[in-house]
Amino acid sequence: MTISYTTEAAPASPPRPNEDYVVCGPDWAVVLDGATPVPGADTGCRHGVPWLVGRLGGALALALATGPQAGLAEILEEAIRDTMAAHAGTCDLANPRSPSATVSIVRRRGDTLDYLALCDSPIVLRHRDGSVREVLDDRVARLPGGRPYPPGLVDAMRNRPGGFWVASTRPEAAREALTGAVPVTDLDGVLVCTDGVHRLVEWYGHTWAQVVTIAEKYGPARLVELVREAERTHGPRGTAKVHDDATAVWIPL
Repeated sequence: MTISYTTEAAPASPPRPNEDYVVCGPDWAVVLDGATPVPGADTGCRHGVPWLVGRLGGALALALATGPQAGLAEILEEAIRDTMAAHAGTCDLANPRSPSATVSIVRRRGDTLDYLALCDSPIVLRHRDGSVREVLDDRVARLPGGRPYPPGLVDAMRNRPGGFWVASTRPEAAREALTGAVPVTDLDGVLVCTDGVHRLVEWYGHTWAQVVTIAEKYGPARLVELVREAERTHGPRGTAKVHDDATAVWIPL
């Protein structure tokens, strides 16, 4: 497969680390979006979100490169377990605000494309007839009371039945991911992105068909450029931050 991607930290002064992470192999791609902690919150972790996404991304890359027959949920569960072991001796993994990340994975396996989506980084499948299908785990957007959510609610509902699931300190969260498989012959392209690029559809009036066409014609970097232009022109929705880290992966099939 040909895989192209762009990942960019949100504009900030002073600059801050990118909490998105992307890693790809010959026939697979992984996109992670780390959750920015509430300012001043005690996460119980000495490492932080960039460490988490890098460590988890590395564990996923190793498993995908060496065990291609395993199911994606099984691979993610083991990668979460490995990441926990890497800082269990230095950090409080029982802290409900321990660093966390969304996970989206696509993998070609012969004539089949497998996918997994945990939390809100979408996978967009474009079929050969031109139709598009979004795979989005939107449970975090359906918590009671509506946004902005108080931190206590998010803490109470994270990785709990009836709440939402994310990669952090409960390996079994991987079993709650959206998973599936599609014949490669049914597809002509796949887009994977974080919610920093999803803003184009969610806030700024684009359709997924338009976004996928832009990625195909101009590459994923153009999607990030469009997001930044829209953020500067129109601003955020509600209490959301003006800029977010933005990552897009385009895979033509």
